[in-house]
Amino acid sequence: MLMSFRRKPVASVEPASVEPTQGPGSEVHALAQTLQQDTSGLGREAAELRGTLEDTAAVARRQSETLTHLLRQLQDIVRSQDQISVETHGSQGAMQQARESVAHVGREVAGVVDTLHQVSDAARQITQVALQTRLVAFNASVEAKRAGEAGAGFSVVADAVKDLSTQVESISKAIMSTVSQLDQRIQSLASDLSDSAAADARTSDGRVRFHHALQAVEQGVQRINGAADASRSLSSGITEQVGVMEGEVRQTRDVLDVALRRSESVLGVSERLMDHLASCGVRTADSPYIDLAQQTAARISQALEAAVAAGRVTVADLFDEAYKPVAGSAPAQHLTRFNRLTDELFPEVQEPVLNALPGVVFCIAADRNGYISTHNRAYCHPQRAGDVVWNTAHSRWRRIFNDRTGLASARNQRPFLLQTYRRDMGGGQFVLLKEAAAPIVVQGRHWGGLRLAYRF
Repeated sequence: MLMSFRRKPVASVEPASVEPTQGPGSEVHALAQTLQQDTSGLGREAAELRGTLEDTAAVARRQSETLTHLLRQLQDIVRSQDQISVETHGSQGAMQQARESVAHVGREVAGVVDTLHQVSDAARQITQVALQTRLVAFNASVEAKRAGEAGAGFSVVADAVKDLSTQVESISKAIMSTVSQLDQRIQSLASDLSDSAAADARTSDGRVRFHHALQAVEQGVQRINGAADASRSLSSGITEQVGVMEGEVRQTRDVLDVALRRSESVLGVSERLMDHLASCGVRTADSPYIDLAQQTAARISQALEAAVAAGRVTVADLFDEAYKPVAGSAPAQHLTRFNRLTDELFPEVQEPVLNALPGVVFCIAADRNGYISTHNRAYCHPQRAGDVVWNTAHSRWRRIFNDRTGLASARNQRPFLLQTYRRDMGGGQFVLLKEAAAPIVVQGRHWGGLRLAYRF
């Protein structure tokens, strides 16, 4: 199928040469050459300017987003600090209530101490009475023994009273001992709960008193509250400054967007001037590249039409726009029903063009949506997982380039289109290029465009 066509080498296209400057025709040619050079320089500067504005606008957008996020975080911090202030004020009130409650407990404990003293006094009196009772019972027992049999019954009673008084005395002493121990413990508790200077004098043994701990907590809460107030004041000032910065960056971003649109207009004017100069019939430095792009587009068109005629692909498959994303690809790649065909046909047409003229960077066929099914072999490497920078530079096939330049070249239906732009190679690397595009038509339908990029 079209074997003779496939064997046909790419026509050698020589760069335009300046004709001798004699006569009116040579003057027009010289003027056209001068205009072409100036316009080419204008296009270069416009492309550089647009690229710089794009980079700056991207930075401004990122800064605006970052400042907006930072502003929200600072506002959250201020709200949290306000909450801390509310809570610490509440803690101070609670500590005051605790202090009052502790003082009340201290007073109650002091009352318990007084009651225990009364109990101790009563037990001491009972001990004395028991002692006296035991003496009386002892004397009665002696008298009963002197009375002989007549005092036998009384003697039993006297002995029982003596034993009972002994037990009462023992119990009273036990009560007094217990009260004494309780008194010491409650005195210690009362001292811990006391807020008096006398209590402070009793802390020389190094024990940490509850009141001192309470004071430390109060002081800590006060320091937290003071720090929160200072932090809130500082954060409010920072928030205000960040808000002003965010507004200024947003304004800068808007101005850059306007400048970017205007730079596109300037770039468009330079491209139209180049187009008019190339169309006026005078050979310029761009003419060989335009001719080569048109010739290559015609060969691609013929190859695709021959494939349809031979039944290698249907028209529906050739114009397939159901791009299927390749899972995990970055940058995103897509598959279509005509990938295998373009992998078979395009390289033998595209690859020789790379050496046909000086400075050619790539020669690719894009469908009308900017989809590059088959790139030049140097850019058709399989992607490396997680290496976006490398993939951007070396794996440019199966991708959709619907940027300004890519879409304009893909959808152009005029005989040719000239554009200047910066090509993103990944990792912040850019190459300034000029591109000649020519339409690819299959059975009267516009399939896409041939893109021929070269340095200038």
